[in-house]
Amino acid sequence: MTTKNPLLTVTAAEYVGDYTLRLTFSTGEVRLVDFTPLMQKGICRKLQDMDYFKSFRLDPFTVDWNDEIGFAPERLYELGVAA
Repeated sequence: MTTKNPLLTVTAAEYVGDYTLRLTFSTGEVRLVDFTPLMQKGICRKLQDMDYFKSFRLDPFTVDWNDEIGFAPERLYELGVAA
């Protein structure tokens, strides 16, 4: 019998400066994620507005902006650096 890896989710998020959030993942790991590379195209350009960027919230899986912009937790984990 094989066991599945648990679903990776973001369980906490905190603004730390510029376009960086400190994210806590369901694994217990904490990573700093700079969103600058993600906000260069399409709807993600909205994140360049600092007020909009700071208006994030958590949905059941990841960081979300106004039900418009969200990123897979796995992608955020890959982009992050250990905090």
